[in-house]
Amino acid sequence: MKIIFATGNQNKVEEVQDILQGFQWEINSLKDIGFYEDIEETGSTMKENAMIKAKHIYVRFHENVFSEDTGLEVSALDMAPGVKTARYAGEHKNNEDNMKLLLENLSDKKDRTAQFKTVAALILDGKEYYFEGILKGSIHTEKRGNQGFGYDPIFIPDGYQQTLAELGKSIKSHISHRAKAIGLLADFLKDYKK
Repeated sequence: MKIIFATGNQNKVEEVQDILQGFQWEINSLKDIGFYEDIEETGSTMKENAMIKAKHIYVRFHENVFSEDTGLEVSALDMAPGVKTARYAGEHKNNEDNMKLLLENLSDKKDRTAQFKTVAALILDGKEYYFEGILKGSIHTEKRGNQGFGYDPIFIPDGYQQTLAELGKSIKSHISHRAKAIGLLADFLKDYKK
């Protein structure tokens, strides 16, 4: 069985492939199906944005598809950046600028608790499903580590002393928000009967 993962982000493709190792569905990225357009994320929530991407590909290719949207929610910043996580410092989506701005905005805050949230949207045989994963933690005062991507160098998961960028792929692919959401999606697909 084939399913499209509606993302152009190669880091996310690799992470999901790690999470779904040994899975019986063949996962195709947008690159694999020759789709290079930008899908505009106009939703006001991660759930809406995830489904916008999935629907766009489903309408175009009539194939089973899933997408996800992930946001970082910081308590002291009224759960920002949230849906604007990738564009926090501007439309250019620069990870370094995003982290720098977040650290600046937290510089006078005592509460550094935060969570990553992933919402996966699945369209399977024309029906829509959602799966959510959350990773609670806190924002470090400086960047540490060089593995991972996005905000990983400043996010310390609960129960750890290291940032996600220090913990590396093998741990992240077990504990992350994306691992939780995609894990639920995978369990659903394993048990799925038409």
